[in-house]
Amino acid sequence: MSMSQPLEQKRTKKRSSHLFFLTVYNDDVNTFDHVIESLVEICGHELTQATQCTYIIHYKGSCAVKEGTFENLSPLQKQLLSKGLSAGLST
Repeated sequence: MSMSQPLEQKRTKKRSSHLFFLTVYNDDVNTFDHVIESLVEICGHELTQATQCTYIIHYKGSCAVKEGTFENLSPLQKQLLSKGLSAGLST
């Protein structure tokens, strides 16, 4: 990376090379079934994995349900949000 690259390109390159975590938070609104179905549909979880994540979300308050690049996880976060779930990305 050269010093002459625009700042936004540097940020984008840095963001895409770091590992991010997609976290779902307990909201006391959505049902277990809805969260499980959403994790299976959007994140590609197996039923057992989605169920385990949902219990962790319920009892611990949150669970990192997927890891990857910002570019891969950002659309998944948006889909989870559109389903009414509380989800965020972190490093």
